[in-house]
Amino acid sequence: MAGRRRVAVVGGGWAGLAAAVKATQQDHAVTLFDTAREWGGRARSLPDTEPPLDNGQHILIGAYTATLKLMRLVGAAPEDTLLRQPLALLYPDGRGLRLRPGPPLTSFLLAVLRHGGWRWRDRLALLAAAVSWRTRGFRCPSDWTVATLCRRLPPTVYRELIEPLCVAALNTPAAQSSAEVFLRALQDALFSGPGGADLLLPRRPLSDLLPRPAVAWLARQGAELRAGQRVQQVLPRADGRWQLDGAVFDAVVLACSAAEAARLTAPVAPAWSAQAAALRHEPIVTVYIHSPGTTLPQAITALHANEHAPAQYVFDHGQLGGTAGLLAFVISGAGAWVARGLPACAEATLQQALAAFAPDTWRSSPRVLRTLAEKRATFLCTPGLERPPALIAKGLVAAGDYVAGPYPATLEGAVRSGQGAVALLAVSGGQTAPPTARR
Repeated sequence: MAGRRRVAVVGGGWAGLAAAVKATQQDHAVTLFDTAREWGGRARSLPDTEPPLDNGQHILIGAYTATLKLMRLVGAAPEDTLLRQPLALLYPDGRGLRLRPGPPLTSFLLAVLRHGGWRWRDRLALLAAAVSWRTRGFRCPSDWTVATLCRRLPPTVYRELIEPLCVAALNTPAAQSSAEVFLRALQDALFSGPGGADLLLPRRPLSDLLPRPAVAWLARQGAELRAGQRVQQVLPRADGRWQLDGAVFDAVVLACSAAEAARLTAPVAPAWSAQAAALRHEPIVTVYIHSPGTTLPQAITALHANEHAPAQYVFDHGQLGGTAGLLAFVISGAGAWVARGLPACAEATLQQALAAFAPDTWRSSPRVLRTLAEKRATFLCTPGLERPPALIAKGLVAAGDYVAGPYPATLEGAVRSGQGAVALLAVSGGQTAPPTARR
């Protein structure tokens, strides 16, 4: 990659945008492709909706250092676009875990001890487990699920803390989730440093957080932007370069979905393609409910989910600078509810909302505004999962939250993957990929 090269980035989600910005910073001539006309992939705003809606509810945390740095670089100041608040996992009755600003260990200890909804033995059991996890370096056998890891925790703690944290971080039910990945997420979020566990809640449409500012930045730097164009073929040339639908590039970053990357690589890297295609995915459903005049007790509220109540969290957009009375109910690990059908899911969520909050909370009758399902939201993060490596072949790399790495399928994982893919292009002189990383 010495000197100025032509680099194609296929996919305009957060991984692709991060890769395009990184390659542009290295003075390469970048062409960014995306099948959709709206940049942002699975974390973007919907076009032409009233009130403004996103294609799903997303949050960041203070530990997302790469994402926050990238936002600042392209001119999307996190201080203006995100509401920062200490982690609070509070239910409609106001009880729950609330961290205070300060050193992570002290904040967590005090939050557990002050939890008014648990018995003392429940609190002490959680603290003992946390000490044990930290003593072992947040490591465990690779075949453990989160349910196995937490089998000795009291049912109340498991149900009110572990399950909602797990499904929020991994989008996989705790009984199926990799305990290895869960522990790594806990370590980064809760114990990485002051502010690492802070919730960063979008108070602007998702496209304003990164996609639109990044595309505007790329355009100013002279990058070529091709929205609404699906790449049909990626083929190697005899001179070591790559051909994309007739155009020739020195290097290619596949930052599209795992399924799309598998399609494009099938002719040139069948083993890598098969591994990407074998990933299983889990959906996320967002049910937007509108109740003009209604304000919930806090901007984000945890909910008790069960076979009759789908949502684990609700976000009050009115408290985030959005439409007053617009509430986003989030259903992670939503495979069973998608199978029931979105109308049934929406109706169950509406009934859950009415039951979860006191009648005087509602200033007007709530109604379902829209139900959105991202059916391939994230890969199913199970124990021992083998994720495809970033290096596919010389000059051809993959980026995305599904690529092998230390993070689950998060915005931070996507951004770091995109940046790492460009760095890998600079050092990948070999013709073959390294051994597959295990998770």
